[in-house]
Amino acid sequence: MRTVTATRYVTPLREGGSMPGLVEADDDGLYVLKFRAAGQGVKALVAEVMAGEVARALGLPVPELVLVELDPEIGRAEPDPEIQHLLRGSPGLNLGMDFLPGALAYGPEGDAVPSPELAADVVWFDALVTNVDRTPRNPNLLLWHGRLWLIDHGAALYAHHGSTDPVEQAGRPFPAIGDHVLLLAAGSIADADERLAGRIDAGRLEAIAAEVPDLWLEGDPATRRRVHVDYLLRRLAPPRAFAEEAERARAGA
Repeated sequence: MRTVTATRYVTPLREGGSMPGLVEADDDGLYVLKFRAAGQGVKALVAEVMAGEVARALGLPVPELVLVELDPEIGRAEPDPEIQHLLRGSPGLNLGMDFLPGALAYGPEGDAVPSPELAADVVWFDALVTNVDRTPRNPNLLLWHGRLWLIDHGAALYAHHGSTDPVEQAGRPFPAIGDHVLLLAAGSIADADERLAGRIDAGRLEAIAAEVPDLWLEGDPATRRRVHVDYLLRRLAPPRAFAEEAERARAGA
């Protein structure tokens, strides 16, 4: 992941619960900025990186993620005290996602239905990373230049938010996959499993975990990275119960 420096605070984006902001950076790019001080905390940023980069490794369309160095003073003219609080509480490295100008929110009632293969791949991925936030109510999918894009993975990997060992929970069922926005459009999840499972291995997961800044990791950073890697490796170990569960949900949808 690249690191850029925010040079101009453009505007808050009030669509999301985390109150992200739009910033311009020193590479002249525009990024949706996810703040460290947002209510979900740094664990949501870790999930954004881990899940987002796993999706990219699988070949799924995810806007570029970057680390954004933030000086809170760039938003001093922002009148909203809530935004000022986020800015003041988030100096240093935050997470940015490439802004897709003119993108439209995906809705299952629209005409832009993804192919059965792509829909199945997205369902498989979300089952792997236990993403609870891809529902008809909140798809977190954008349509841009005729293509479906996956965004906002801060709610994924929720086992890491609790006090118990996430790796011990890796084999637990994920019934929320039955509410997935693309389940009705999806082809065989078993076929998606054959397509995708071999694209992720320990080395790839370790490289992704290495992208997470130490600042975002509680306790010993090396230990926390290892937990994230081992959790996903445990879920990927055959037979993959999450894929079988998703296939059953599709068959019953």
